[in-house]
Amino acid sequence: MTTLDQLRDAIPEYAKDLKLNLGSVLAPTGAPGLNDRQIWMVALATAIASRNVAFAHRIEALAGAVLDPAALTGAKSAAAIMGMNNIYYRFTHLVEDADYRTMPARLRMNVIGNPGIDKADFELISLAVSAVNGCGMCMNSHDAVLKKHGVTREAIQSAVRIGSVIQAVAGVLAYEAAA
Repeated sequence: MTTLDQLRDAIPEYAKDLKLNLGSVLAPTGAPGLNDRQIWMVALATAIASRNVAFAHRIEALAGAVLDPAALTGAKSAAAIMGMNNIYYRFTHLVEDADYRTMPARLRMNVIGNPGIDKADFELISLAVSAVNGCGMCMNSHDAVLKKHGVTREAIQSAVRIGSVIQAVAGVLAYEAAA
């Protein structure tokens, strides 16, 4: 099994900042407002969103030491549904024809209503994946729901920071693997 240190050691020297950040954001001291479970659910979902399959599997193996099956499934479900929603809602937000925003999506999204994990956790994971996928409309929506659930700005920022580091590491490792 891959350890976090082994994963960090795979990051090349030119990306030393990512190596340092990966070590810090995946711990409660580096992710204020989040617990270990939330950290690893966000890490897994954003790793899946990064589209680096090998890296996502390594993160999943690490997350498996912390997360129960429901949390693993919840993180994967958030990555899956946001992969679809982020494209659709980014389109409706960016296209100049405002009529698209009033049309029904006609996309199945039942997992959002019943994610199998805490609703606020699912929203937090969804927000981080939406940040990775660049959907402003989804980020705003999830941010508002999280604030209604009492989630702090610090926790939200931590989740997005995790996503940003995971995305960057995934890209560097994909580049190095292809070299």
